[in-house]
Amino acid sequence: MRKNTSSGCVYSQINGRKLFYSINLLVVWQSTMVSKQAFLFSLGSLYLSLLFVFLLMDVYARPANNSALKEKPLDNREENEIMPPDHLNGVKMEMDGHLNKEFHQEVFLGKEMEEFDEDSEPRKNRRKLTAIFSKVDGNKDKKVSAQEMQRWIMEKTEEHFQEAVKENKVHFRAVDPDGDGHVSWDEYKIKFLASKGFNEKEVAEKVKNNEELKIDEETQEVLDNLKDRWFQADNPPADQLLNEEEFLSFLHPEHSRGMLKFMVKEIIRDLDQDGDKKLTLSEFISLPMGTVENKQAQEIDDEWVRERKKEFEEVIDSNHDGIVTMVELEEYMDPMNDYNALNEAKQMIAVADENQDHHLGLDEILKYSEYFTGSKLMDYARNVHEEF
Repeated sequence: MRKNTSSGCVYSQINGRKLFYSINLLVVWQSTMVSKQAFLFSLGSLYLSLLFVFLLMDVYARPANNSALKEKPLDNREENEIMPPDHLNGVKMEMDGHLNKEFHQEVFLGKEMEEFDEDSEPRKNRRKLTAIFSKVDGNKDKKVSAQEMQRWIMEKTEEHFQEAVKENKVHFRAVDPDGDGHVSWDEYKIKFLASKGFNEKEVAEKVKNNEELKIDEETQEVLDNLKDRWFQADNPPADQLLNEEEFLSFLHPEHSRGMLKFMVKEIIRDLDQDGDKKLTLSEFISLPMGTVENKQAQEIDDEWVRERKKEFEEVIDSNHDGIVTMVELEEYMDPMNDYNALNEAKQMIAVADENQDHHLGLDEILKYSEYFTGSKLMDYARNVHEEF
């Protein structure tokens, strides 16, 4: 019995140890799991903290733009909204003194000019041209006289004018963000430099504080020319502020007699070699800057001389004394000049008037459709005119 009792005690002791060890292991395991959870939680917190620090470092590591350095320029559309265009629809000469190659098409097609492209289907263009002919033929006698063409040219020129007025409203809003109806030269200068890629806020701050702007020579030259033009558009009494109408004159000098005079002075200044404020034939036909290097370039220069000589002698020099004055050039460039419109009408008729009746029939306009719609047949049409 003792033995059994003793054995039971031994058994109990052994089982007791196992239970004790099991309990201890459970406690240790639970402690380990708690520690592991705490460790994982701590590790997660550390990861989030490091991520936050890295994000802050990324933000503050980016270079601050503390100077009027150029940024990414605006697209051409935004820049063109505030820049005076080089090309003026319905005006015989470009701002740089070059002849407007598209003038005939602009005053014949008006706003419909873009519809007549080289990729367009010929049949569609013929139908459009037939419809235009019926509109130009005011008395419906199936032929177009010089007077009817003159009236049509004036109407198409007015279309270009109204289109410019419409676009100017959008352009003016681009430089008048506060909508007070007036724009100062400083406000425009800031917008202009921003369109050229300068930081608008920094430029505005420097202008406000009368600080020097670091501008490249080419941009500064453009800016100086624009400033002269700006003050010319400022109607008396001069206040250095342009309203919407004055801003239209700034962008489109053909809309203002005063600005048209200014444009003529600028052209004569660029072409006048002896400083007498008049143009001789040799001055007017002076070749563009550059040296003729090959046959193709020589042909281009020859064409330049031929076209300008013809325009000078037959159109611009109205009294045929060999000299073009500012008055003559101004009259030549005035898009709303009735006399010019009549002369243009006669020239356009002469190009296609094969039966020499001083009128244009539908068949003649269709035959010379490329001339009237502005394609490559321009030289051929001019040769036909010279033969007649």
